[in-house]
Amino acid sequence: MRASKLPDVGTTIFTIVSRRARELGALNLGQGFPDYDIDPRLAALVAEAMRTGHNQYAPMEGTPELRARIALKVRACYGVESDPDAEITVTQGATEAIYSAIQAAIGPGDEAIAFDPAYDSYEPAVRLAGGRCVRVPLAPPDFRYDWDRVRAALSERTRLVLLNSPANPACTVATAGDLASLAAAIRGRDVLVLSDEVYEHVVFDGARHHSVLAHAELRDKSFAVFSFGKTLHATGLRVGYCIAPRALTAELRKVHQFNTFSIATPLQQAIALYLAEQPDGWRGLAGFFQAKRDRLRTALAGSGFRLPPAQGTYFQLLDFGEFAPPDDLKFAERLLTEAGVASIPLSPFYAAPPPLKYLRLCIAKRDDTLDAAAARLTAFAARLAGGGR
Repeated sequence: MRASKLPDVGTTIFTIVSRRARELGALNLGQGFPDYDIDPRLAALVAEAMRTGHNQYAPMEGTPELRARIALKVRACYGVESDPDAEITVTQGATEAIYSAIQAAIGPGDEAIAFDPAYDSYEPAVRLAGGRCVRVPLAPPDFRYDWDRVRAALSERTRLVLLNSPANPACTVATAGDLASLAAAIRGRDVLVLSDEVYEHVVFDGARHHSVLAHAELRDKSFAVFSFGKTLHATGLRVGYCIAPRALTAELRKVHQFNTFSIATPLQQAIALYLAEQPDGWRGLAGFFQAKRDRLRTALAGSGFRLPPAQGTYFQLLDFGEFAPPDDLKFAERLLTEAGVASIPLSPFYAAPPPLKYLRLCIAKRDDTLDAAAARLTAFAARLAGGGR
């Protein structure tokens, strides 16, 4: 066998943590998926779509009904028009949209800028395209963009900037000023943007999501990626979509058609009908998840763990610096084996991680799951405070 294209890449941290959580019977606040049921109406619509014959290949770019509904949703969210035929492509979840966009934009010798902690699918996709991923760190504890460092990282080889807002795993949200700074940094350069916006509706404390679609300058040079798995609490659907200008969409579809080709027809039919019945169903997501964020933070108040309020996503960072040195891999293992709570360390999302005292917890869980996890974490903190280090 020839040498591996990704010799240093192993199994993702999500798979490892979820597998160990099952083996140990731990509460899984690691991998980002809900443990509560989806809307029964959505499940009924999937079954109905199969019963009524929507079981063969869908069009490569997505069913017309779903693309039309996506266009209406984008208009309602951001006040912009998107051509369902030429600018919207339904994909195998957001991950496929990201992969296909990177393959369309990056060639051998090209560079893409990603912000650490960066979602773990970005760099492998860049490398498989023959490019190099230039990692610009977001410094804790605020994990904000340093646009001077971004400008310094740009080169004649830069072809793509990978933006993720709301950001997983940093739980931060890009501001309007951040988008303006990005636009200024790449102005006059042959550089595109891939904007991963899968948590677009999960922004807290009265803030709002700033999409590249609503930024006149960035929209003309961006792939914007979204996920129905996140919006509909159903990560197993694996239905996402990418919105991009006509020319970029044409290039994305060249990759998409030889990657997944088309996405499950009954799922597309069901989602289109669900959006027709509940066109504003996404509006309650921020409040729904903010209540869960605040429930977990309140339950852990006084424990010794610090939880800086997440600005967005359905995750919350846990600061364990009161109890242990900044070694997130080691402390995540202790939480799993000694407290019975699975979390995700941040260091696997860095190219060169600094010492980190943060773990990521998923709040997309039933209230009783969050309460039980908080009780275990509080008891563990009490043991540590009593000298059980």
